[in-house]
Amino acid sequence: MRLSDFRSDTVTKPTPAMRRAMAEAEVGDDVYGEDPTVRALEAATAEVLGKEAALFVPTGSMGNQISLRVHGRSGTEVIVEAKCHIFHYEMGAMAALSGLLPRPVAGDGGHLTRALVEPWVRPESVYYLPRTSVLALENTHNFAGGAVLRDENVAELLSLAREKGMAAHLDGARLWNAACARGVPEAKLAEGFDSVMVCFSKGLRAPVGSAVAGTKAFVGEARRVRKLFGGGMRQAGVVAAAALVGLTHERSRLNVDHRRAKRLAKELAEIPGVRLDPAAVETNILIVGLDPAVFGDAPSLVSRLSAAGVLSGVAAPDAVRLVTHADVGDADVDHAVAAFRAAAGRKA
Repeated sequence: MRLSDFRSDTVTKPTPAMRRAMAEAEVGDDVYGEDPTVRALEAATAEVLGKEAALFVPTGSMGNQISLRVHGRSGTEVIVEAKCHIFHYEMGAMAALSGLLPRPVAGDGGHLTRALVEPWVRPESVYYLPRTSVLALENTHNFAGGAVLRDENVAELLSLAREKGMAAHLDGARLWNAACARGVPEAKLAEGFDSVMVCFSKGLRAPVGSAVAGTKAFVGEARRVRKLFGGGMRQAGVVAAAALVGLTHERSRLNVDHRRAKRLAKELAEIPGVRLDPAAVETNILIVGLDPAVFGDAPSLVSRLSAAGVLSGVAAPDAVRLVTHADVGDADVDHAVAAFRAAAGRKA
C-alpha cells in the first residue's frame, strides 16, 4: 500500500547531499566556539536574515524560548496571537523556564493588528499590573493554515513595540515559506525584529536544527541561555552541515510545495462536507474543516485516512491538517484526494 505522509514538513528525509556533508563535516567543540561548520552555518543564516549574528540551536521551541528569556524579565507579559505555536505547543515553557506570562490575543485568521494588540499593552502608570515586555509574532502562522503575515500589520505592530518599549520576536519556523510566497528575501520579513527564530528541519529537509538571529549582543546572551537550557552541543557540525545544505539549496524549491498545496486544496474543496477556501491557501499547510454529518469527527477521519495510507493530523475536533513537503509528490496529492473522497459519507 502506498504511504503518503502529510503530517508535517518535519518528516522529510535528509538528501544525499546532506548525508555526504554530514559524513565529511569538519567539526570541533561548539561549546568552546570551535566548530567551523557551525560557525559557517551561523554566519550564512545571519546574512540571509539580515542580522548581525546567529546561533545554532537544537530545536525551534528552544530558539523561541531562548529569545523570550533574553528579552523578558520574570513576571512580565508576552503578547502572542491566541493560536500561535509559542502559546499552544511549547508546553508553557515561557512560564516554566523564564517566569513569563503569555497574553494571548485572538487575531483574524492568525493576523494581529495594532488595534487588537494595543489595548493589552499594560500602562506603566498602573504599578500593580504586570508589565508587557515582548511582542511575539509567527510567520507563517501554522494553525492559521500557513498564513503569511501582512506587511502593513507587521509594520504597525513593530512601531507599537518601539513606542511601548517592548522587544519584538519573530517565530519564523517557516519564514522560508513566507518569503517564497511573497517573492521577497527573508531579510525583508525579518527586518525590524529584535530576534528571529528559523527552522532548518521544516521545509529545508535538514534532519535537525534551528537558529536564532539578532544583534551580536543578543546572540551573546542567547548563547549563555542556550547553555542554561541544556542546548550546548559539542561536535555539532555533523548536523549543522545538513542544515547548511538546506539553507543553500532547498529554499528555491518551496514554490513546488506551495503549488501542490493549492492543487490539493482546490480538489478537496470540491468534496461535499469539506470546508476549505482554496484562495486562502498561501503556502504549504492546509487546515481542512469537516462537516461531522459527512466525515464524523477529525480523530476518526485521521484514523480512516491512515488505514488508507494517507497520514494527517488532528487540528481541531472538526478539522484536520495536511502539510506538503519535498517527500510528497503529485501522486501523493492524488492519493490524499481519493482517500478523502472514499471517506466522505462513511463516518465512524
